[in-house]
Amino acid sequence: MALTRKLLAVAALGAALGGCDASSQSGDREGSVQAGSAAASQPDTAAASDLSPARWPAGELDKFLDMEDVAFPGNPEARGYGGAISGSFHPLAQRAGLEALKQGGSSVDAAMTAAMAQVTLGGGAVVSFFGIMSMVHYDAASGQISHLDAGWNTIAGEDDPMSIPGEIGGYGDALYGTGEPSGRTALVGGFMRGVEAASQRFGKLPFEVLLEPSIYLAEQGIPFGKQLNGYLEPRKNDLARLPASKAVFSRPDGEWLQPGDTLRQPALAKTLRAIQAGGVDYMYTGPWAQKAVAAVQADGGKFTLEDLANYEVIWGDPVSTDYRGYTVYGNGLPAYGGVNMLEALNLGEAAGILELGHWSENPESFRRVSELLNAGNIPFIRAFAPQLLTEQYPEFDFSPQARLSQEHADKLWAQIAAGNGLSQWADGGTKHSDTVVAIDRWGNMTAVTHSINCVVWGKTGIIVDGVSIGDPAVSQKAIIAKAGPGNRLPGAIEIGLAFKDDEPVLAFASMSMGLHLETFQSLTNVLGFGMTPKQALDAPSILSPQIESISDMSSLSQTVRVMEGEFSEELMEATGLPYKWMQPADRRYSQGLWVGITRDPETGELNAASHYYTNGQALALE
Repeated sequence: MALTRKLLAVAALGAALGGCDASSQSGDREGSVQAGSAAASQPDTAAASDLSPARWPAGELDKFLDMEDVAFPGNPEARGYGGAISGSFHPLAQRAGLEALKQGGSSVDAAMTAAMAQVTLGGGAVVSFFGIMSMVHYDAASGQISHLDAGWNTIAGEDDPMSIPGEIGGYGDALYGTGEPSGRTALVGGFMRGVEAASQRFGKLPFEVLLEPSIYLAEQGIPFGKQLNGYLEPRKNDLARLPASKAVFSRPDGEWLQPGDTLRQPALAKTLRAIQAGGVDYMYTGPWAQKAVAAVQADGGKFTLEDLANYEVIWGDPVSTDYRGYTVYGNGLPAYGGVNMLEALNLGEAAGILELGHWSENPESFRRVSELLNAGNIPFIRAFAPQLLTEQYPEFDFSPQARLSQEHADKLWAQIAAGNGLSQWADGGTKHSDTVVAIDRWGNMTAVTHSINCVVWGKTGIIVDGVSIGDPAVSQKAIIAKAGPGNRLPGAIEIGLAFKDDEPVLAFASMSMGLHLETFQSLTNVLGFGMTPKQALDAPSILSPQIESISDMSSLSQTVRVMEGEFSEELMEATGLPYKWMQPADRRYSQGLWVGITRDPETGELNAASHYYTNGQALALE
């Protein structure tokens, strides 16, 4: 219908937005790394901590460096009792986080250490020390569940965001941006404010210790492999316009780095050492802030020192819903990702997915999952064209609070089942992000997703003292306009925790294209069908759909995408939906990335897994 096409077009505007006192029975037992390395003693005091890879067991650093450039090293599940960690990319970063757990650190210490190492290992291309972060954390000592929002702040002086230069397309060269580079595409990122705040509230190790792996890797260097080169090749012209940016990825003679070279980041190391010595104020009120403002303003940006100095993280309560005997907690407001995630679980109940059976075996289950996940577009429609939502559902309350109830999901599913559903854009914009989940020996749980929200460094290519700025505003103009100047930008990240009988049993995080679909399917697999995290990740998945046309509003249509060999042709034909087979090489560009760790409340056993189609790894202490 014409209205549905309007909703589809509106949703397309938002597609680029996205990326305790139950202690283990193992007590304080010393741990060895399962799926990682040999045993290492855990010191009794934070003063003894030294997370530098230079202090790791012989061969450990080389082992994980070698894994960095392997696209699909496999995803063996990791089991243990003394702590566990998992992430989407950079196995060496997960190993750095595991070292924090070994040396008496909390789950927050491990997650923050790993997240910073992910930035360093990626050269600031897809995540950044000036990016964003969302965290959901369970504190075992107090029983408190907290949400930390370190998302983007809009620029106070930006009064016409719809005129911000540049666009991002879904495919090919357009994916890397069109138009002239502009400093107006910068926003204020809270990643390092978030790292520091999380460490101060829930860390056991000193904050400065958490930076040691990143400093070591920046100073000593990492192999410049094919993955880093793949980031660099399409962005060379943009990085080359600024000498400081080009220098990061150049040899001493000024030529670009080539595979086989070593990437050293001395400017980044110097910045991190300054933060180590004086705290994160160095970036928000100190010398780095002054240089960042000058660089952005030189490109026409409206960024000021006041924008940086005024940045604060938001501590709040997570959102929650009950599902099949579990209470599932997600990242809270002003972000909308947690609401999307929990509403989808409730819609799954209304649609009877578990009663029908798994979508890889039942065509009606497949069809209903494909349809119910379209509700994830509601925040975009409310932001860009709320009148269209009102026209289609005149008696519905689509406030975030209302969307969390099972009653709302039952009513909405009745409309969808009757043919009055929401169409979904294929989510073609790349969401560059990374994830970390960690559980420590005390039962603390931490789930984190962080992002730069732009495509490899952004078209501006601004790098200040080793820290990438990015151009996240270019794909979020309408959301920025609705948020207003100098305010927090709501985000699509979906992370959280699950409890059963008041005991924490799962920590999870997701990212990338199709994150909403993958989060729903993985949670339903684990909490509904009783799978382990690895089984959930290995199960067949419905991928993000494809839009067949965006030039003619009268012919907009979407096609379901699945991996060839994961679903039978008979099942796909029986769904009655148009579908397309995808090949393994295309999976990364159509499937979300979800990682999870479960904890058995009776035995304290941890079971961690990462997906097998990136190089992320799960590691655990026995």
